[in-house]
Amino acid sequence: MGTRFRPRGFIRRTATGLSPAAAAAGRAAVERDLGARASRLVEAASDRLRERRHPSRPTMRALVMAGGGRLAWRTVPAPPPPGPDGALVRPIAVATCDLDRALALGATPFPLPVNMGHECVAEVLAVGDNVTSVRPGQQVCVPFQINCGACVKCLAGHTSNCLAVPPLSMYGFGAGGGHWGGALAEQLAVPYADAMLLPLPDGVEPVAAASVSDTICDAYRHIGPHLPAMLRRDPDTEVLIIAAFTPRALFAASVPLYAGQVALALGARRVRLVDVRPHVRAAAQRLGITALRPSELRRVPPAPLVVAASATSRGMWEAMKKTAPDGVCSSVGGLYRAGRMPMALLYGRNASLSVSRTHARALMPEVLELMATGRFRPEEVVTTRGTFDQAPRLLGEHYRGDDIKTIVTA
Repeated sequence: MGTRFRPRGFIRRTATGLSPAAAAAGRAAVERDLGARASRLVEAASDRLRERRHPSRPTMRALVMAGGGRLAWRTVPAPPPPGPDGALVRPIAVATCDLDRALALGATPFPLPVNMGHECVAEVLAVGDNVTSVRPGQQVCVPFQINCGACVKCLAGHTSNCLAVPPLSMYGFGAGGGHWGGALAEQLAVPYADAMLLPLPDGVEPVAAASVSDTICDAYRHIGPHLPAMLRRDPDTEVLIIAAFTPRALFAASVPLYAGQVALALGARRVRLVDVRPHVRAAAQRLGITALRPSELRRVPPAPLVVAASATSRGMWEAMKKTAPDGVCSSVGGLYRAGRMPMALLYGRNASLSVSRTHARALMPEVLELMATGRFRPEEVVTTRGTFDQAPRLLGEHYRGDDIKTIVTA
């Protein structure tokens, strides 16, 4: 049996929510539009109460994770009909994110309960009068971040920081994400259909594209913007991906594996992935990625492109130390408050460090195009598949175990 995790109790969840790291993350969420965020949360609570007392809309199933690891389908009001710019969609393939385990177990600043799920391919059910890019019956990729497509941030490709909604507005994170609902439900409201939804290309299956909403694009951002130019200068450019240093790492490993796949698809001849977990190394080897234990890292020379995918301060430190002169260290970030930096080494090597969140919607066309060529097959990372009816059991096992990627389909 692999590693097993237990949900945090009320006291530990509360302590996590009041930690310095949570305070730092919270500042980012309320740096602007605090009133709009509060109003949205109040309206969501009021709507739920009104529908409970005087039902006026149909109901639907939504998979909700409550404290203590209690995961179950609940009957909730269905979203109202879409506004002029919106759409209503039915998720048909929903994938786990690497963060979902920590979220579900109460190990993040996001408070529970949460309607889980933020990576999905969906079928369009209805669209507003102003929507022109999608139509009912189409299968579409749904980015997990809410974005309008028209503000200065969206037009610049910074779709994770859309100015039309409060910061960190996203599906699947409950109150912490602005109460936009979750993809593990029978319906999902999309407020800006033309800006957000992207039709699934011919030949790309929903299961393959489910994680394009988040983790696939998150992996691509570490590789796609940097590697092609590096390979033009040096066809032997190596990519180093540094993931977990502890077998009890809460974060799943799809992002480092996807990053390795993208690097190979774009022409890298050698990609190394460092992870202490045997099942992750085995998955990497099956994908053509050289897998190493952390103890072997000392013998690995600095690489021009390093992906810091551990989401820990130790992994970040090691990744920065292994970045070659004039190289790039690209970090997935993390929920820890602070960490050390080898400033003199980075400066002496003239290395660049990037710590950011993915702008998923802006990257989705490039990712889907790469998938359509057949060179990038993210479905090979999926370790467990099932149906919506099996979701409470399969996802419960995913959250408590060491599964890499679980996908459920309608």
